[in-house]
Amino acid sequence: MARYNSILDIIGDTPMIDVSELSPNPNVTLLAKMESQNPAGSVKDRIALNMILEAEADGTLTPGKTIIEPSSGNTGIALAMIAQIRGYPIKIVMPENVSIERRQLLEIFGAEIILSPGNEGSNGAVRRAQDIAAEHPEWAFLYQYANEANPRAHYDNTGPEILRDAPEITHFVAGLGTSGTLMGVGTYLREHKPEVKIYAVEPPVGEQVEGLRNLDEGYIPPVYEKWGGQQLLDGKRIVRPRESIEWTRKLTETCGIFAGISAGASLAGAVRVAEQIESGTIVFIVCDGGWKYLSTGAWTEDIDDVVSKAEKIIYF
Repeated sequence: MARYNSILDIIGDTPMIDVSELSPNPNVTLLAKMESQNPAGSVKDRIALNMILEAEADGTLTPGKTIIEPSSGNTGIALAMIAQIRGYPIKIVMPENVSIERRQLLEIFGAEIILSPGNEGSNGAVRRAQDIAAEHPEWAFLYQYANEANPRAHYDNTGPEILRDAPEITHFVAGLGTSGTLMGVGTYLREHKPEVKIYAVEPPVGEQVEGLRNLDEGYIPPVYEKWGGQQLLDGKRIVRPRESIEWTRKLTETCGIFAGISAGASLAGAVRVAEQIESGTIVFIVCDGGWKYLSTGAWTEDIDDVVSKAEKIIYF
């Protein structure tokens, strides 16, 4: 059994699980990259650690300096965990209609929560964080949506892990949030295996799938533009909230993987791709674990009720 000096040392190098029993095509392998196995429970552990380490290295972060960051949940939790370990006060800006799990986890890790209007969603949290950061230039605004350390974490680590563990990969599918995972992994794969196809999963305009965004809603992450998202992506798959919940349930019922709702969305997108190709190996991202979504009733309540609640409460 390996021994580590810090919990931060086990961020990354996550396992991959074959879930091909969910593939609609017997000639297509489905592989789940288990980012839920990171210590704070999500793929965002990678970028949170990289953003803090790079900010320390370039002098943006100095001992005792306050961090402020907008977050739809997972990045804030990961940042709060690391900030608490390394001694930085942290303030997380998020919409007021967030789930109880998110607030509890942030409080456990010592973060101060600043609420923004719920009807403005994550875009409103970004705007409020930008305003507060402008008022407090003495604080460190890491800004995951534009921070190069975000996609670099995936270019330097997640992408190489995927190609190492699935050298036969033909397609990569991930949700579109900050776009860091898609841009970093996609760029690495395109450079080292140019024939791999890169697909984004996003919700329809005006509908909410936890952790994902539609670029037509009015905010395009600077990371997406700087890393050439339009040129990198081979296409997008639109996944609605109901499909996300249905495939989240299937992942649990069939494979025993208790994952978050955005993982169900990514799986739904991967299944769509599998239906349209003759053969191949599709890798998709399991962004986080299901234990963060228990208040949604996603596994136990009537699915119509769960979808209805998702229109009012931002879960992750």
